[in-house]
Amino acid sequence: MKKYLGLFAFLLVIYAVLLAADPAARSAYNHFNLARRVGMEGIVCIGAGLLIITGGIDLSLGSVVGFSVALTVTLLRREDFAWQPFPAMLVVILIGGFIGLVNGVLVTKVRVQAFVVTLCGMFIYRGLTKWMTGDQVQGLSGQMQHVPSWDAWTRALYSNRDAWGLLKPVNYLLGQFGVEPIAVPVSLILFLFLVLTAAVFLHFSVYGRYFYAIGNNENAARYSGVSTDLYKILAYVLCSGSAAVYGILHVMQAQSATPTQDGANLELKAIAGAVLGGCSVRGGEGNVIGIVIGTTILVLLPNLSLMLEIPDFMEFIVIGSALLLGAILDEALRSRERVSLSLVSRVFHSILSLGK
Repeated sequence: MKKYLGLFAFLLVIYAVLLAADPAARSAYNHFNLARRVGMEGIVCIGAGLLIITGGIDLSLGSVVGFSVALTVTLLRREDFAWQPFPAMLVVILIGGFIGLVNGVLVTKVRVQAFVVTLCGMFIYRGLTKWMTGDQVQGLSGQMQHVPSWDAWTRALYSNRDAWGLLKPVNYLLGQFGVEPIAVPVSLILFLFLVLTAAVFLHFSVYGRYFYAIGNNENAARYSGVSTDLYKILAYVLCSGSAAVYGILHVMQAQSATPTQDGANLELKAIAGAVLGGCSVRGGEGNVIGIVIGTTILVLLPNLSLMLEIPDFMEFIVIGSALLLGAILDEALRSRERVSLSLVSRVFHSILSLGK
């Protein structure tokens, strides 16, 4: 708990510095973009976090995002039969889940290391993306009026947001600090829904306990009667499925597919957000709230760098530093726990010896 409180305090400090750094940071436009990025990147961080808790890893997340973006645009651009948005989205999500299924089967049944499987997938799906788009930027033409844009969805949901009464307290509080009223992007709504679902799954269901048990000691979980292969495959399906959802949201925003850039380095951000939020790279440890905080920190830091006019390449330094810091803190906490357990064990044995 202390670790999460410390992370939350660090988040508040970053946000306070951001608001003080530049008046533009207080604008509704900047807050909307921040909320949109937290929502989008948070979705893949939740998927990556669930997988990391089981002791797995997925290096193909970014390529799956690029593939999902290209597939969505391709389906909507078809000249012979242009798909309607919702069937196309459903197909893309199912294919994303199928990719996770393939990864999970290769890891659990074929016994190929997860690092190797997903590293190969990273190249394969990026190659498929380039093949599907002809290695060219593919945009949605003006005739595709049936495709909902990001702003159109947001306006449809929040054209009369004050009537909902949901944002009034938030906007009043932000107004005390000179921050303009805000709207909430679709991605953040979806992210909060997934956060609630993941929290219930992980912390209030037996299946979530299976995830932790597998990450802590897979052999012990198997001997206890847990279908370890099934739940590991499920974790890979959820991880790749979240990448497909990100790809769809990206199409709603950009209305185009860029084969070399869509999803690039996103797997690093997803892993960094989960690890920074308290997920142990060894598995068996993590918290949904921690993942939310870690994701938000990773989104705020580049924005702070922008407001302070720090070069763009610093974003990658921030991501790498955050991931390294998370790993160091995780190891330090584990070492401290081992020392504490060893000390308790010695005291216990000493008491028993005195009793004899």
